[in-house]
This record gives sequence, C-alpha cells and structure tokens, in this order.
Amino acid sequence: MARKVISRQEKAAEAEAAEKLAAEAKRKKASSRKTKKAAADVRLRLYWGVFSQNLKRVAVFEFDQKDEALKRSEELSKGGKAPHFVQKVKEEIKVE
Repeated sequence: MARKVISRQEKAAEAEAAEKLAAEAKRKKASSRKTKKAAADVRLRLYWGVFSQNLKRVAVFEFDQKDEALKRSEELSKGGKAPHFVQKVKEEIKVE
C-alpha cells in the first residue's frame, strides 16, 4: 500500500485553516451574546425569626425586639417540646 506523503507546508496550511475557522466561530459566538441589564438594587430588612426544630418559621419580630424573640423561643421550648431557636431573617422591601 502506498501512503500519501503530506509535506510540512500542506500540514501548516491545514492548521492555519482550522485556526481561522475556530477564530470565526468564536467571533460569531461572542457577537451573538446579548448583554444583560444590571439588576435593580434590592433593599433588604432584617428581622428576628423564631424557628422550630424542623426549620419552620413560627414567629417574626422586628430587629430591635430580640429579647421578645428569645422569650418566645423559650416559651415554645418548655415542657419537653421540640427546641426552638432565634435567627436573623432578611426580607426584601418592596418599593413602589
């Protein structure tokens, strides 16, 4: 069987053609992308939440009422019931 002999020049030409195709594909792909608008600023408000052991929110208190939130969690945890805990909760403020 006879093999076809490929010269270095032919190999270089094939490599250059492949690079050009890849560059064109990248350029087309980059130009077809749409720019996304920047997301509007989201304002958050901080609360204290009382949660059960199953991570269900039982009560919500204003941020300056941490003592009341702690008392509520202790009340719910008394008597051998499932323990409750207090955690910070961030909620989005809807601006109209």
